[in-house]
Amino acid sequence: MLLLHQANEKVSVLKQEEFGLEKELQNFVEKNLDELLHLELVKTEFVIENYRLDTLAYDKENKSFVIIEYKRGNSYSVIDQGYSYLSTILNNKADIILEYNEIIGKTLKRDEIDWSQTKIIFISQSFNKFQKDSLNFKNLPIELYEIKKYENNLITFERIRGRENSEDINLIAKDSIDINKVSKEIKNYSIDYHLENSNEKIKNLFNEFKEKIEEEIPEVEIIPKKVYIAFKLNGRNIIDFKLQKSFLKFWINAKKGQLNDFKKLAKDVSNKEHNGNGDYEFNISDSNNINYIVNLLSEFLKKN
Repeated sequence: MLLLHQANEKVSVLKQEEFGLEKELQNFVEKNLDELLHLELVKTEFVIENYRLDTLAYDKENKSFVIIEYKRGNSYSVIDQGYSYLSTILNNKADIILEYNEIIGKTLKRDEIDWSQTKIIFISQSFNKFQKDSLNFKNLPIELYEIKKYENNLITFERIRGRENSEDINLIAKDSIDINKVSKEIKNYSIDYHLENSNEKIKNLFNEFKEKIEEEIPEVEIIPKKVYIAFKLNGRNIIDFKLQKSFLKFWINAKKGQLNDFKKLAKDVSNKEHNGNGDYEFNISDSNNINYIVNLLSEFLKKN
């Protein structure tokens, strides 16, 4: 990626700088954890068993814990280290909850946590080809992010993604004790997981919405969660879909009064418990209002 600075109709290439130490990178990420990854910091340098985890964080959306590791070199396996750390977390659930409750000052109970969405994130200024290719498996609870610093205080932060239609990590590593243990508890959810319990009409309706949203908002990122399929923009949920057997339920992530729904299609769930994000809930069984609803979403995003 070439970054340019324009001045008086001429451009110059911005020079890349380095985070001096691994700790400098860690401090930067932890101070900006919500903006970068939308996570809550629990503990820096968390020691458990024989490991020192760089950052222990909590994902409020998924109700799960996240380990973050910061790397300067690239002579390590993200698979081996990742699964060792995840296995350790799953072996010490009570200690993790205790740490959260003592530091955050809340009472988080064991059954309130979705351990199936525990994951580890590696952050580095660069990953080698072998490490990036490690992502080419399904059901991998590991994420890689490259962070780069340039002159003029410019920072880029990018998630590295593996290929689609990849093989399942559980089939490749049958003899790994850590992978087998972790795979029994941690699950990566897919769009197919959500589609399988709905009928063809609702599946097609969801796909129509998906195509229309991607057409209107090309930067949208689709991330299936346990309960719903999240559509995110700049890391924030904008609309969440939950497929029912006979209708499509979804929530636009806007506060009450922010959406100009003149057709009154949405329910006000601002004072009701619900799965998705936002105060507007829709229950749709046909495609008559797809353009109207996507335009509502698009207009809201432009204003906010």
